[in-house]
Formats: sequence, structure tokens, C-alpha cells
Amino acid sequence: MSTFDKLMHASRPFLTDGGFETWLFFQQGFEAPEFAAITLIDDLEAEAAMRRYFGEFLKLAEQAVSGFVLDTNSWRGCVSWAEKLGFGEQELLDLSRKSVRFAQSIRDEWQGRVDPILVNGVIGPCGDGYSPSDLPTAVEAQALHAPQIGVLAQAGVDMFSAITMTNVPEAVGIARAANETGKPVVISFTLETDGTLPTGVTLRDAITAVDRETGSAPAYYMINCAHPDHFRDVVANGEPWTDRIGAVRANASRLSHAELDNAEVLDEGDPGEFGELHVELARRLTKLRVVGGCCGTDMRHVSCVSRHLHAAIAA
Repeated sequence: MSTFDKLMHASRPFLTDGGFETWLFFQQGFEAPEFAAITLIDDLEAEAAMRRYFGEFLKLAEQAVSGFVLDTNSWRGCVSWAEKLGFGEQELLDLSRKSVRFAQSIRDEWQGRVDPILVNGVIGPCGDGYSPSDLPTAVEAQALHAPQIGVLAQAGVDMFSAITMTNVPEAVGIARAANETGKPVVISFTLETDGTLPTGVTLRDAITAVDRETGSAPAYYMINCAHPDHFRDVVANGEPWTDRIGAVRANASRLSHAELDNAEVLDEGDPGEFGELHVELARRLTKLRVVGGCCGTDMRHVSCVSRHLHAAIAA
């Protein structure tokens, strides 16, 4: 059985990390253009911090006797970001390759203590993750994302996750490009406070459209960068499409994307409440396979999720 098959057939949700970029930039004081942690992969101080960061979450997974999805720090690795980040396209692709090697080195340190650990090739939007404009067609998106997806695949990721997707065509293009590598892909949509995508499309319609246009290529879907209050009613009806949601990485804050984008201070929310809300989500999302956090979350939040959720499953 492959490591991804183990995830799909696990009896309890795997863990992943929290709000990596908000932790790195707001809490640790690192700086990078466009929130692009990928540009810090050759910074020895940042590398040491990232190793400590993922090590804490892996220790939590070890204590919880859970598998772990280990992200590459490649969210801003699409070639569309090269010029804004001050890199040539090939230079940026080389950083994606390095991000896989870095994640693999962390996995090697923890193998035998956490099983399995999946190296997850992270793909981000080709444009702004909060306010989409000039959206690509599915064909354009496939061409834009294929170079990074190819590099991540060649470097040996176990799976892909397209994080903070704002629109259907880009999700379709990524799913098609990833499908050509033969590796599983997860599509994660971000939602506004009303539970719809930033483009105004409902989550139900987005998932249905991507499945229709790709022959159900995504292994499952994820919701990220939204507080549980923003989408718990959306997934409460128990309709069949909700079975396609296999992961949640929620925000600590109830603020809107616009408010978060303009915030100068990190809103860390309430870690205890955050954990309790995930028990309710798990009752509604019966195919939930991976839990972690997004903006504003850290070890405190994911630890509370793990404690509450795994206790509820054990009961």
C-alpha cells in the first residue's frame, strides 16, 4: 500500500501544520516579497526556523499516533510569480526543487517515529489568493502551473495540494496538469465569510464543476483560509458532494479576507474554541482525512484540534 493509500484508508485523520506563512512572517519576524516563503529556502536562519516549526508538528503527530502531511514551502512557486519575486522562471523552479529536498530531509529525520509522512507538493494561485482578477482559463492555468508541477513530481513528492484556490478554471487546469504526472492531487478552495469562493461561486458548484471538467481527478477537496464559522452551515446538509471534502485547514480569525489583508497585527483567535469547532465539522464531514490550520494558527491551535478530534473519535 502506498503512503497516499494509507492516508485514504486511515481510521483517524492525519495531521498537518498550521499557518506557516503567518507564523514565519508575523511571529518570527522574517521578511520576503509577496509573502513568498519559497524565497527563503537558501536562508540558513530561516531554514533552521522552518525545521523547528515542522518538527513541533511532527512531534504532535507522534504523540497522537497519527500520520502527517508535510508541505513543501512552494506556495508562491508558479512561474507567474517569478518577475514579482525578482527571479528568472528557471531560478524559481529550482527553488521548488529545493523545497522538496528540504521536506524530504525532515521526513527522513522523523521516519520510524511518525508513519506515514507524505511529502506534499504545495501549489498556490498564479495571482492574488484573496482578490482574484484577470483569471486564467483552464487551458492557460494548466500551462502556467505545469512547469512547477513537473519539477515537484520529478523531485519526488507523494502528492500535490493546490492551496487557496479562488476560482474554478484555475483549479481545473491544476488538476489536469497534476493528473498527467500520475500523482494524486488535492484541490483546496478558500471561502469568504458567506461560504462562497471569492468569485461568488458556491462551494458545491465549484466542486461539482471541477469534478465534471476533470473526470473527478482530485483525490479529494480541502477548505482552507476561512474560519469554521464561515462554512460550517454550507457543509451541514449532508448532501453527497460534501463527501468529496477530505481536509480542512481553517483560519484562526473570523475576519474577512479583506480585513486580514489589511491587518497589521495577527489575529490568533481562540485555540480552544478552534479545536472544539473541528469536532462539529468532523461530524458533518464524514470523509475528513487531514486537519491542520491556516492563517493565524500555530501549534496551540492544531494541538487543540488533535486533542478534541482524536478524543471524540476514540469515544
